[in-house]
Amino acid sequence: MFKIKRSYQDPDSGDGFRILVDRLWLRGLSKKNAKLDLWMKEIAPSSELRKMFGHDSKNYDTFKEKYLKELKNKKELIKQLKMLEKFNHTITLVYSDKDEKYNYAVVLL
Repeated sequence: MFKIKRSYQDPDSGDGFRILVDRLWLRGLSKKNAKLDLWMKEIAPSSELRKMFGHDSKNYDTFKEKYLKELKNKKELIKQLKMLEKFNHTITLVYSDKDEKYNYAVVLL
């Protein structure tokens, strides 16, 4: 089972295996406090795509379409996520965006 969670929410036992899916490290959060099992920055949207999106919900549909195209070229990373799910059962994809509805982790989920 996959779920998503903001990086600034406290980790809990129900999170299972925690994977940071941001390209950049989390501002103001230490690696110790983040309690991450893996950092998979390569699965995050490209810098160009992130800049195009600009965290603006008006750009979300275009962003989502382009990010899904990028993910088609990241089949090995998707495969790795599915393998991790088999062994860990619960995978929490951790992201830093403030918007819980319009972000790349929602698309990735």
